[in-house]
Amino acid sequence: MATKNIDWANIGFGYMKTDYRYVSNYKDGKWDDGVITADDKVVLSECAGVLQYAQTCFEGLKAYRTEDGKVVCFRPDLNAERMVNSAKRLEMPVFPEDRFVKAVEEVVKANIDWVPPYGTGATLYIRPYMFGSNPVIGVKPADEYQFRIFVTPVGPYFKGGAKPIVIKVSDFDRAAPHGTGHVKAGLNYAMSLHAIVTAHEEGFAENIYLDPATRTKIEETGGANLIFVDREGNLTIQKSDSILPSITRRSLHIVAEKYLGAKVTEREVLLSEVEDGAFVECGLCGTAAVISPVGKINDHGKEICFESGMEEMGPVTKKLYDTLTGIQMGRIEGPEGWVHVIE
Repeated sequence: MATKNIDWANIGFGYMKTDYRYVSNYKDGKWDDGVITADDKVVLSECAGVLQYAQTCFEGLKAYRTEDGKVVCFRPDLNAERMVNSAKRLEMPVFPEDRFVKAVEEVVKANIDWVPPYGTGATLYIRPYMFGSNPVIGVKPADEYQFRIFVTPVGPYFKGGAKPIVIKVSDFDRAAPHGTGHVKAGLNYAMSLHAIVTAHEEGFAENIYLDPATRTKIEETGGANLIFVDREGNLTIQKSDSILPSITRRSLHIVAEKYLGAKVTEREVLLSEVEDGAFVECGLCGTAAVISPVGKINDHGKEICFESGMEEMGPVTKKLYDTLTGIQMGRIEGPEGWVHVIE
């Protein structure tokens, strides 16, 4: 067994078929034992529940090689917990949390040669997902489901460093107040595609969504939560019942308090206070990039500029990024249980 001969430093952030994936089927009220298989094809009825009514949810996490040569992933128990919550909201059977973590371990071990070497900037992206698989024509939950995990090596999200981006205030709503914005449902991402394509056509990197009820409060972007840094170096994190509970955001909260000694506040954030200069740094946080620094927010032609500028990450954001990635890669000792050793 040996690491694949790939130009790791130059691969993109996209799908690359690997050797094995994990598959488990739910039928007659229970999950089967699950298998590791080389077959990457999914065969479904034309009337499958996922195709008719979008009954699907997913997760995303990564496996890394640390400085001392271990293969690890970051807080997979929280991904397992979040998928349970997604399944419950979509009337899907829960895939047990302990089995979720074990399945992640199995599929990474089966594809161990695809885990990029330490220091290349590349990682092994892990995508667990679940969907309704039997024919459903009436509007109701499916009776049978499939849970799968595939992995794919991905390059660094930012080549040449994380340059600040410009995002726009969207005219679209991301989620209804009592909808599915708090779970990782595929349908949330489907409805965001038109908005993100429109933003890209207009020259922006992402959308920033406001609360649909008053359109005064900042929610999140199409694929990430937001963090804000004030002049004292303290962190403010947007709080809402209709945004996804980002594992990266929750980890940054602890990093800011325990490692940087910063005060962290979770509360509603008004667009007006951002316009008034309450914050000097802003970032999007998620699995892919950890933190994407924001230099400007465009509100229908009005530019809201952060003092951190458009050249590089702000100093607090950089410390947060360096500390969290240091924990993930084994350079810094993290809280107990954060780094899950696979091999």
